[in-house]
Order: sequence, then structure tokens, then C-alpha cells
Amino acid sequence: MQSDAGGGALDPVTRFAGPVVRFASILCGWWLLGYCFLVVVDIVGRARFGLSLQGTDELGGYTLAVTSAFGFAQTLLARRHTRIELIIQRLPRMPAALLNLLAAVIIAGVAVFILLRGHDVLDESIEFMAVSNSPLQVPLWIPQGLWVAGLALFAAIAVALAIQALWMMLRDPARLNALYGPPTIEEEIEESLEATQAPQARS
Repeated sequence: MQSDAGGGALDPVTRFAGPVVRFASILCGWWLLGYCFLVVVDIVGRARFGLSLQGTDELGGYTLAVTSAFGFAQTLLARRHTRIELIIQRLPRMPAALLNLLAAVIIAGVAVFILLRGHDVLDESIEFMAVSNSPLQVPLWIPQGLWVAGLALFAAIAVALAIQALWMMLRDPARLNALYGPPTIEEEIEESLEATQAPQARS
């Protein structure tokens, strides 16, 4: 959901949310690199010195949850959530627009539901001052707070996109299909070519 069909300007939601999601994705990437370094240190320590860092597996669970939560928003903006595109790309404009609108509304509802359930878990951990059942004794509100922050970003973007999709359904169904439909083969080829040419341009 990065550009209009034909290379037009970014849609309003992507224009405002894109930089936030990109920044969060970069932070998650650095987090993953740091965790990978920690795992390597743990492996070398066990193999060479018989020593082990405590809690790398626990940190791995937190890493998976938090980076996945923020990744939901990035995947949504990039239109990369799994879609069955065999039929929808062959439908006339209005039926395809209705299905794309329905998909946007459903994913917004699911995102809000997940956020509410995650918020309940976080509230419970804060109320009971819960800590992890491990040597690290991590206060659970810390990883859960980051997890809920990712879910909140995902839900906010999903709701904004659903509202925008509804507005486009009333004003311009063709643009709705361009922005909310599954990426076409031509778009995927173009993105692959851009990714291939980017390193060459920098060098």
C-alpha cells in the first residue's frame, strides 16, 4: 500500500504512518541483531568455556512477540498479509472493491480484538506485579508493554485504512482496488527490480 496505481502520490494513511512504521521496523531490526549476537556469545560460551548466559531462550520469546507485533503494521502497509488472489484480480471493479473493503474491515476488527485482549493481559500483569518464572525474573509489564505498543500501532493503522477504504468505496472504487488489492505480478516484478538496482545505485 505504498503508492497509487500508476506511480501516484502515497495515500494519506501511508504518508503519515509510514515513517513511524519504518522507524519501528529499524529498531526491531537492531534488536534482532543484538539478540543474534547474544545467542552467538551463549553458544561459544557453552562450547568453549562451559558457561551459559541465563535467559537467552526467554529473551527469544519476548523478541518474537514484540517484533511480530510491530511487523504486523509493516506487513499491512506493504499489502503482504496472505490473500487469495486467484479470483479477486479477475473480478469486475465493483465486486473486487467490495471484497477489498470487506478484507480491510475484517482485519481492522481482528486487530482491535487482539489489542483489547493484549491490553487485558498487560493490565493483569501490572495489577499483580507479575514477573517471569525464570532466573531473570523479568517484570512482565516490560515485554508485554512493548508487545501491546506494537499491537496498538497495528490496530490504529488497520482502523485508519478501513475508514479510508470505506471512503474510497463511495468515491473511487478503482483507486480502492489499486491501494487495497493484492499486489499484481507487475508490481512484484517492479519491486524486485528496484531492490536489485538499489545496491548498484548506492555503489
